[in-house]
Amino acid sequence: MALPKSSEVIEVSDSRFEEQVLASPLPVLLDVWAPWCVPGRGMEPVIEDLAASLSGRVRVAKLNVDRSPEAVARLRIQGVPTVIVFKGGHEVARMIGARGKSELMRALAGVA
Repeated sequence: MALPKSSEVIEVSDSRFEEQVLASPLPVLLDVWAPWCVPGRGMEPVIEDLAASLSGRVRVAKLNVDRSPEAVARLRIQGVPTVIVFKGGHEVARMIGARGKSELMRALAGVA
């Protein structure tokens, strides 16, 4: 079954983490952020741009650390922002700290 193309960034929660990230048929770029984290909020335009430019090839998602403590613990998040790339339910890349579009695109090389 084909997935609808979506240029929207999806919000991932504890209850849907498995379904939306690990079971995704598409690679997933997961932005782990917090509303109080200024560098993380600064990445928002980059994340939205990636969602639009990679629509149909990569699922772009955000995980709010304050709302999803189980997923945060499972991922062993030690700082925000953290960006994790998943393919086939497995982590293939992780970056801690604010990143630009070119760095995020390099992390997606070979999976998108």
